[in-house]
Amino acid sequence: MPSLEDYASQSPFSDPGPHAGLLAGLPTDTASVQQAACNAIIHYRGGAEWLFDGQAEDIDLRWLSDILRVTQERSTSPLTQSRPAHQQVAGCCRDHTLFAISVLRQHGIPARSRVGFSAYFRPGFHHDHVVAERWDGGRWVRFDPELSDPDWPFDTHDLATGVGAPFETAAEVWLAHRSGADVSTYGVDPSLPHLCGSSFVREYVVVELAHRQRDELLLWDMWGDTLPDTPRSAAELDALADGIAALLVAADAGDETAEKELEERYTSDPRLRPERVVTTSPSGRVGDTDLDARVTRWR
Repeated sequence: MPSLEDYASQSPFSDPGPHAGLLAGLPTDTASVQQAACNAIIHYRGGAEWLFDGQAEDIDLRWLSDILRVTQERSTSPLTQSRPAHQQVAGCCRDHTLFAISVLRQHGIPARSRVGFSAYFRPGFHHDHVVAERWDGGRWVRFDPELSDPDWPFDTHDLATGVGAPFETAAEVWLAHRSGADVSTYGVDPSLPHLCGSSFVREYVVVELAHRQRDELLLWDMWGDTLPDTPRSAAELDALADGIAALLVAADAGDETAEKELEERYTSDPRLRPERVVTTSPSGRVGDTDLDARVTRWR
């Protein structure tokens, strides 16, 4: 299972590559990490009105080294300084979080990304979301790198955890659904009902597992049983999600046996772990990404 030492080292996705020096010079307190993430990255939907033509295509940048390359092409100002939208990279919560955990890992601080749903962007709806966790020496402290503004009705530096918290993990939401909870308000956006509800939450349980195993994939990457043409029945998919979600929640509670089983299942079950190629589908187009060659071939 990933150890604290593993979480303190870069994954292929969070590796800053030749831009490591940019991160090594940044402060590591949570507020500073949040601010730097928001200086570098603007949300491609939340900030859409300020983007220049073609900037939204930045969302295809899955590797942090590429994200940092683009930030430097648009401006060489320090990442501690705010930037106008046209000098930022258009991304999403996954990218803010990838940036944040990369900064911490660059300084030897264990950090990881968590996939789930937030209740704080729109009343009555729970948007799919990715947040970060950092190890403080005694526990994992959860924070949202997309929230640099401190004016929120909760502590953005140390988010509460568990069902009903501002951010709930996909595993928690899935298990709540299986106990009878209505999850129709969990998804991408109320205007996209096909990307909301139980089947969407079920897919995110697998995405949560991948991120926990240091495969910080894009939220619109698909592989294994998350592909639309999977031959598995709904009952089989539900049963798989039941087992993984239960292990994720148990591991969060400190169960090392559950943590170990998660890794064993992830590495051995092709339904869970992406192979060399994943299908990606941002903004209406579909492509196949070779994760080893780092090349996407658009259909």
